[in-house]
Amino acid sequence: MLRQKNLALFLSVGLLLAAGTPAFAVSKEIIQLQTQVQTLSDQVSRLQQSIDERMGVMRNLVEQSADSVNKMSATVNDLQQKLSTQSGENGQKLDQVSSQVQSLHDSVDELKSRLAKVSKQLDDLQNNGQNLLAGQPGQGTGSPLPGAGATAPPASAAPPPDVLYNNALRDYNAGKYDLSSQEFNDYLKYYGTTDLAGNAQFYLADIEYRQGNFDAAVKDYDKVLEQYPSGQKAAAAQLKKGYALLELGERDAGVRELNSLIKRYPRSIEASQARDRLRRLGVNTGQR
Repeated sequence: MLRQKNLALFLSVGLLLAAGTPAFAVSKEIIQLQTQVQTLSDQVSRLQQSIDERMGVMRNLVEQSADSVNKMSATVNDLQQKLSTQSGENGQKLDQVSSQVQSLHDSVDELKSRLAKVSKQLDDLQNNGQNLLAGQPGQGTGSPLPGAGATAPPASAAPPPDVLYNNALRDYNAGKYDLSSQEFNDYLKYYGTTDLAGNAQFYLADIEYRQGNFDAAVKDYDKVLEQYPSGQKAAAAQLKKGYALLELGERDAGVRELNSLIKRYPRSIEASQARDRLRRLGVNTGQR
């Protein structure tokens, strides 16, 4: 009888141990998972701290670059103002120098635009890092990590707009007009509604002007004025259109265009250049 009782007790203890083993294994896995989640959380926190530190350094560099560009822009403006007030026998040479200064001014404007975009990209990158930290495991959001399950957008057939535009501007300044013209045309084809589309159209007209194709230049300057009237190059396009008309021997039309420019943009650098050109033509600009 005692033997039967011991056997029953032994079987009961065995059953309890067998039932408790899976629970112990599950509990151990949960502990390991929690440890891994905590490790991942610490790594993401350190990554965010590193990103913030690097963003601060990069932002300081961008701000310093922006200050330098602004000083350069002011210097170029002063130089162009001085050039625009000169007149005399060397009028043609003055136009050439003024055109070179205008190109430098354009380059400064484009550099300022690129710095502004870099600053925006830094802000976006920092915001993405903060979103990553906010959505990490253990924060209670239950959101997947960025990029999980996402599909990559299809590659564009054209280069990115900044790359295409800057390549075209670089080739324009280097005198590679055929290549630059093709690149600016591609920019208008793929990115015709962007802020720099009017600039691209202006440079296409300016290439024709520099190559002596004044009739085509007038038509393309008109496109800038008609399609991008509030663009950065509207005043410059009207100035160069007036110059092109004068080169074509259409004096009256050229004078009207320059006078119209002065009325529309009286305080602009282009208006100063138009007044100087009109004075050399013997036309009274009415300036006091």
